[in-house]
This record gives sequence, C-alpha cells and structure tokens, in this order.
Amino acid sequence: MTTPIRLTQFSHGGGCGCKIAPNVLEKILAGTAFASHVALAFPDLLVGIEHGDDAAVYKLNEHQAVVATTDFFMPIVDDPFDFGRIAATNALSDVYAMGGRPLFALAIVGMPIDKLAPEVIREILAGGEAVAKAAGIPIAGGHSIDAPEPIYGLVGIGVVDPARVKKNSGGRAGDVLILGKPLGIGIYSAALKKGALDAAGYAAMIAATTQLNTPGPDLAALEGVHAMTDVTGFGLLGHSLELARGSGLTAYLDFSRLPLLPDVPELARAGHITGASARNWASYSGEVELSTHCTDWQRAILSDPQTSGGLLVSCAAESEAAVLAIFQRHGFPQARTLGLLEVGTAKTVVSL
Repeated sequence: MTTPIRLTQFSHGGGCGCKIAPNVLEKILAGTAFASHVALAFPDLLVGIEHGDDAAVYKLNEHQAVVATTDFFMPIVDDPFDFGRIAATNALSDVYAMGGRPLFALAIVGMPIDKLAPEVIREILAGGEAVAKAAGIPIAGGHSIDAPEPIYGLVGIGVVDPARVKKNSGGRAGDVLILGKPLGIGIYSAALKKGALDAAGYAAMIAATTQLNTPGPDLAALEGVHAMTDVTGFGLLGHSLELARGSGLTAYLDFSRLPLLPDVPELARAGHITGASARNWASYSGEVELSTHCTDWQRAILSDPQTSGGLLVSCAAESEAAVLAIFQRHGFPQARTLGLLEVGTAKTVVSL
C-alpha cells in the first residue's frame, strides 16, 4: 500500500512561519541604497520599505494609486487545495491592509516536479484560483520553477485612493487597537504536524486562514482610522511593535482581551509551539515589556506566527464602534479591541 504524500514533509517551515526573523531582515536591509534612497528618487512612491508596511503604493494621479505586494511560502497543511487557498488569501491580505481593493494577481509557483504529481500541483493552483474568484479578480499569469520544496503564492495588484492609504505608521496617541481575526494559527500548525489537532481544530484553522480581509477598504474610508496592518509571520507582538515604531508611540496590549482560536491555550501549554515563535521573541524581546506574571505559553501566543492573520487597526476611540461594526458586517464576529496607543518610547507593553 502506498503511503499518501504529505505536503508538509517537504517543508522545513510552513506558512508565514517561513519568514526571515525580524532582526535578521533588518540587518540584511540596513544601509542599502535600496532602503535609503528609493523614496527620494521616486516622489510618487507613497509607501516603500521605510516602516515595513504590507505593500508598496505608487501614486498615479490625485485619485488613484497602485498597491503592489508579493507573498509566498511553503505548505502549512497537507491538503493541496487548502494550501493554495491559504497562500492566496494571505497574499491578497496585504492589499486590503493598505486600504486597497485587489485588481488581479500573478501566481508564484515552485514545485519539486520529481516528487509531486501534476494533479497535486494542479489542486494547489485550483485553491488559489478559488480565492481569486471569491475576491472577484483573475489570476492573470505568473512564473513557475522546479524547486526542492513546494512554494506557492501570489503577486497582488490593487488600487486605492491616495487619500485613503493606511500605513502602519499613522497611529495617534489615544487610539484604540482592534484585531479582526483570532490568534493561534502557528500553534495549530505545530499541533497538526504532531497529529494533535482534531477535525474541529483543522476546520477552524482553514476557516480563519481562508477568510479574505475584505473590511480593509471600508475601514480605510473611515476618517477615524489612522493606521492599519495585518498580523502575520512576526506575530501580534512583532506587528504591534512595527506600528508602535512607525507611529513613535507605545502600544499597550491586554492579554485577557485577545481573541483566540478554540483550544489554543491548551495546545500552547502542551508545547505545540513553532520554532518561528522563539525566533520572533529573540528578535524583538528588547523592545517588549511583558507582565512579570506572563508564562511561557502566553508569551508563545503573543509571538506566534500567524498565516493569513487579521487586520490590526489603530483608530480614534470615538470610531471604535464603527470599526467593530464594519468587521461584523463583513463576517468577522471575533474582532476585538485589545489595547491602545499612548505617548512614550516605541515599544509594546503587555498586561495580563
């Protein structure tokens, strides 16, 4: 009897847990001409790599700007169709996080042709196509290579009004922080690899990672929304810290208010934690203050790499109800207010 092929067996990491650690990425980009001079050379480039934003934004005219992003990774699940859906949803999230609407996408495909049957690869592509259809856009082309590990993702192209672009650097003192999706995807993926995630947990994982962050444009249209990003590979701590750094403020998070996927605390306590979680913590622990009562499993949740995670919104307190209402209208019932921004040094502080 032939043993079924598991996509994750080819991956040294999965989903957004494949990301290069934040401190290593900073060292790679530090001092490059690309980092230092691109904004000066191209004044219509409204968003580049200055603050680690989710996508690039280039102004075409007074009312239109192009949003461009790329995102790809190795399998986080074994089902090829689900892998394709997750990867495509994650890639398009960066367009929504800037306040944009996707226009079309290009596929990025790297597959071990000698190990995966054509029909398996086709299922991965079909998963991506299903998400593009749900977003109302075509996958208009792409590029493929023969690679040692399966890799799939998209280049996402969108459009946004330049006046409605939401960077991760626009937060203001007194803003509340609202997260659109529950946390725990990395913990679920670690449990899945060890056979410890049940059918209900897998269903919850797929539901979260394949839900398009469609509230983005409506949130960007609210005057009280000042900054936005999506929480992915660097975890809640990493992406809240990017927002705090860019805004020059302190982010305060209340652990007790975090939306979590079912059974995440129990799985974290049992040790189902990714290596990327530890790498994340090592990268930014010097800029994070945790409650002295914070346990290792709670810290693991805070640094847990999210794949296709939720939008993190910084908005005026008087816009909190409107932001939550938009999330509800788009089918995000677990959206929660979990903290605020205040005057202070750029760091993240977590209470229990």
